[in-house]
Amino acid sequence: MRRPQFIAEHARNARGILGRLIAFIMARETWSENMRAMEALGIGQTDQVLDVGCGHGRSLMEIAARAPRGRSVGIDPSELMVEIAAKRNRTLIEAGRIDVVLSSVESLPFPDDMFDKALCVHVLYFWKDVEMSLREIERVLKPGGRLALLFRTNADQKAIASFPAEIYSFPRLADVRTVLERAGMEVHVAGDGANEPALLLATKRSA
Repeated sequence: MRRPQFIAEHARNARGILGRLIAFIMARETWSENMRAMEALGIGQTDQVLDVGCGHGRSLMEIAARAPRGRSVGIDPSELMVEIAAKRNRTLIEAGRIDVVLSSVESLPFPDDMFDKALCVHVLYFWKDVEMSLREIERVLKPGGRLALLFRTNADQKAIASFPAEIYSFPRLADVRTVLERAGMEVHVAGDGANEPALLLATKRSA
């Protein structure tokens, strides 16, 4: 069944009462895939971790648990999602262990080589410029830092039929891999996207 365009719009940039409901649903629908990406990253106790498109902020809490002497930072372009994530993680924010920032991925408000790991689950579809966005993520990773990028590809015909093309863009796996390699990263395909969302693990090359 094809999802209505207005619901897809809120998945891209949540707002209002409907946006709150979608955030609640997403926190459950995508949890297993967020866990899959976090497991693949192998988050260490002192890691500085960036969650790109953190949405409802549930993953930030899990990252903080895995990195008790590190820090997790979430960014999202939706003011509502930032509000929800900040409220969910208020205690850890006050302790200086989590931060939530309103930002697009095309221009991250962080210095070069800041993060050990980065997580990006089901948000690539909405980016205006995938190459610019991935180069920004590569920029803020430390040399040897890793990105777990999870997304549905154009091989997933069910997803293509279910989501409006005006909102969702499902890329070819090979194209995303090529962009990551051009951005200066070594790429390992942990899941090819045929029967489940693709998972790419990318490591920033040392200078």
